[in-house]
Amino acid sequence: MKHYNKILFVDADDTARAPMAKEILKSKELPWPMEIGSRGLVVLFPQPVNQKVEAVLVRNGLSARDHTTTPLAADDINDDTLILAMENSQREKIREDFPDAPHLQTIAGFLRLAGDIPALYGEPLTEYGKCYEALEFLIEGILARLKEEEEEK
Repeated sequence: MKHYNKILFVDADDTARAPMAKEILKSKELPWPMEIGSRGLVVLFPQPVNQKVEAVLVRNGLSARDHTTTPLAADDINDDTLILAMENSQREKIREDFPDAPHLQTIAGFLRLAGDIPALYGEPLTEYGKCYEALEFLIEGILARLKEEEEEK
């Protein structure tokens, strides 16, 4: 298993699912020190996190108040970075733009599951809450897999 020094969650614009996943993972006990971040595929100008995302995070004792959107760039791609996209189509777009990305998967794919994390744009607050719960569950799986693979070394 590769010992990652950075995990990046990637979403369309880095305002909702990716920063939510970043904050959830940052709140967990990591198996070793690593940088946790989020990026967007289309970031035209810096923006804060979506207000509904912040509301859901605060309700769960977290915050992304200081988050500013960041585009995925070539210098994000390296051998010790795990890139986890929210959707298969986003993974394919990253593969197209960065064909040499060595550790690129969807969140579900990393856990050997199928499916995407549904987009939240225009959805009611309850859907953001459901997304948080789904991401928290998946992130627990990511941590378990990282710990398991670290122990196998």
